[in-house]
Amino acid sequence: MSTQPLRVLFCIGINQNFFDLPADGITIGDVWQSFVSMMDQLKALPGITFIGDIDDDSHMVGPSEGWPWTCYLLADADSQETVKAGCNLLRTTEVGSNGVKLWRFAKIEARIGRPLTVREDVELPD
Repeated sequence: MSTQPLRVLFCIGINQNFFDLPADGITIGDVWQSFVSMMDQLKALPGITFIGDIDDDSHMVGPSEGWPWTCYLLADADSQETVKAGCNLLRTTEVGSNGVKLWRFAKIEARIGRPLTVREDVELPD
């Protein structure tokens, strides 16, 4: 019996701290650089198969504390531990050189499910 990967939607919201930049020697460019680094690290995590992303910043103005989120990353993951490691990247990715972490400017939530398919226990009519 093979284990199906977990389908994961990483939901990311940008918060007010980002919109208050520049501040404390950090610029919007610094946050973008760190955000791209975080995405690259997530895509490279063992157990992650990156599928795609969506950025909704053209249709949404201001901070996102919840749905609708600012951007989404879709991936398959081999375990909940791998998903947790992906979310943890916001806690560990530095912005600039003064020890500030990315979670100061964004939040992340992972929705875990499975690919949308007919379950094996469902009988389709002929």
